[in-house]
Amino acid sequence: MRVLFIIDPITSLKAYKDSSVAMMYACHDRGHQVFITEQPDLYIQGQVFARVQAIQLLDEVDLHSNNWWQYEGESQDMNLADFDAVIMRKDPPFDMEYAYSCHLLAYAEKFGAKVFNSGSAMLAHPEKLAITEFSQFTAPTLVSRDMERIKAFYREHGEVVVKPLDGMGGMGIFRLSSHEPNLNAILEMLTRNGQETIMAQRYIPDIVKGDKRILIINGEPVPYCLARIPLAGETRGNLAAGGRGVAQPLSERDWEIARALAPTLKARGLFVVGLDVIGDYLTEVNVTSPTCFVEITTQTDFHVSQFFVEQLEKVVGA
Repeated sequence: MRVLFIIDPITSLKAYKDSSVAMMYACHDRGHQVFITEQPDLYIQGQVFARVQAIQLLDEVDLHSNNWWQYEGESQDMNLADFDAVIMRKDPPFDMEYAYSCHLLAYAEKFGAKVFNSGSAMLAHPEKLAITEFSQFTAPTLVSRDMERIKAFYREHGEVVVKPLDGMGGMGIFRLSSHEPNLNAILEMLTRNGQETIMAQRYIPDIVKGDKRILIINGEPVPYCLARIPLAGETRGNLAAGGRGVAQPLSERDWEIARALAPTLKARGLFVVGLDVIGDYLTEVNVTSPTCFVEITTQTDFHVSQFFVEQLEKVVGA
């Protein structure tokens, strides 16, 4: 297969822990040719093209360095439909440029490009808002920019978490304890004085046991999750916020949630999904560039990126 990865600048990737790099190596190990491109290099000229660069992944190298890859040949303009698979792995924020890229990818699919995840599916599934479709698995949740409505929700539940809809890595998440003295200031900042919509959820005490990342690949749940356990005194379990990742088998409730959502998400063109679950509750549906491949693989007997490529081969008929 010829596989194109749409990524952040390759020199910015931390190869020793990056899920996209793990995917690339799994492709390389199975004899597939890896190409890379970046968001600014996508363009429409009748159909959707990109300025792409083939790379060679190097074996037995220090993944903490930038010496794990080298260019192969010259960069060239190619039609996205000429690749066996196009893997969208650009990290958020999901700003307008990200949305435009998704539109380009959706347009490319009309000309035969095989894109994972589908551009239209990513547009239709904002990662935090997507949970509202599956409210049977969520804690009480409010989405609003009305500060008085949010305050009423806070008074009803006593302790809540508030967060922006476009954040990542734990950015902008606040736990509002009972009698929160900075309530007004926090809500004014997050909503920009009522101009931006945010999410409020009843606080889930089980966060101390970890914010679990459950991966679903081609409709198949990975049997292990990564519980991202917060630092002492911290509410956020995100690895980017200092959380400690501990791989563990899916619980009965984890399986219930994953199996309920997997067929629907797969049918919509979402090939790789990362569900976030705290305790028994679904908190996010991550569709842009779900991570934790490396941590789960390192700590268990399940090779996530290899499973990813095997499923990709199955879908594209390689």
